[in-house]
Amino acid sequence: MNSKPVVKVERMHFLDGDGSTKAFCDLLILDTFLVKGLRVVQGKEDLFLSMPREQGRDGKWYETFFPVSKEMRKGLQELVLESYHEQQPVAV
Repeated sequence: MNSKPVVKVERMHFLDGDGSTKAFCDLLILDTFLVKGLRVVQGKEDLFLSMPREQGRDGKWYETFFPVSKEMRKGLQELVLESYHEQQPVAV
């Protein structure tokens, strides 16, 4: 039986500095589809996952990849934040 995960964090790139973006990550879906540019962001209270986005002609930002349900968004956020905490470099 194949027990490979459907979605996994393929890469986590940590950022230095005081900005709100703490890391970028890529997700691999079904070992065939790579989604780049998800961000781990420090909010007012907690970390959260921000989807890839691009700026429209109207100056607003639009997500270019997004889950279609709240449950899937929550599941992706939990997956990425768990990976973030597991891989987070130790401060010296």
